[in-house]
Amino acid sequence: MTGFLTRRNASRGIRNEPHRAVAEAGDPGSRRVLITGAASGLGLAMAREYLALGDEVILTDIHAGPTDEVRSLPGTWSYRRLDVTSDEDWQATADAVDALDILVNNAGIAIGGALEATSMDSWDRIVDINLLGVVRGCRALVPTLPRGGRIVITASAAGLVHAPRMSAYNATKAAAVALGETLDAELRPRGITTSVICPQFFRSGLADSLSGEDAQADEMARKLLSRTHLTSEIIARRAVRGIESRRLVITPDGFATFAWYSKRFTRIPYLASIRMIGRVTARRG
Repeated sequence: MTGFLTRRNASRGIRNEPHRAVAEAGDPGSRRVLITGAASGLGLAMAREYLALGDEVILTDIHAGPTDEVRSLPGTWSYRRLDVTSDEDWQATADAVDALDILVNNAGIAIGGALEATSMDSWDRIVDINLLGVVRGCRALVPTLPRGGRIVITASAAGLVHAPRMSAYNATKAAAVALGETLDAELRPRGITTSVICPQFFRSGLADSLSGEDAQADEMARKLLSRTHLTSEIIARRAVRGIESRRLVITPDGFATFAWYSKRFTRIPYLASIRMIGRVTARRG
């Protein structure tokens, strides 16, 4: 494993790492970054971006150990098993990581389907991961962030504009956007900023989390995820640029930007188009 981390020093880092000089938190190449859901997809792509900047990255995911893709990463990194729905896992992470510069709450799942086709178990699961997983992460690790620190939340264009047959996903991603905006207002006086990433569908491992309760909605989502030119690498590169600029809401592709601005500035045509999509999907259902 390349550059496996232990501890930077008694006041900063992961326990038991040899001493290294501490630079300013805002300087690329001197920072420690923790990313959830980092074993694949956007989380792994963002880890590569930060490693390329010279930062130290703590990758976390639900796997017991690092995957082969993680093991092949260059640079200085470590891996922790972390289930974002587990208070115990977050407490253990907080105990081990006593200083951090950037917290990336990226872990998430997708659930498609009409309201009546989505079970309460699915609602509980997606809320627990997509929303409460972020809440747990911020509660556990925001105290480790210094002035100049950053919180990142992976949301979605679905958190800004809300297509039919995606109620559970839309609701959790909209809540993630609201949480990010709230934290930014709360924590800026302490010098900590928040960025919320809101891309459209892009090629990643998200399709693997689809529940299958509404087969037609899942199939539509898989097509949207597979037929786009956007990849995790493209979204990660653009997202990190936005984070470095301390942008609050980052729409890293043209469609997400167009949809968001359409909703904000041309409300009536936007509602007409969304309702038309609803009529079309209702006929097909």
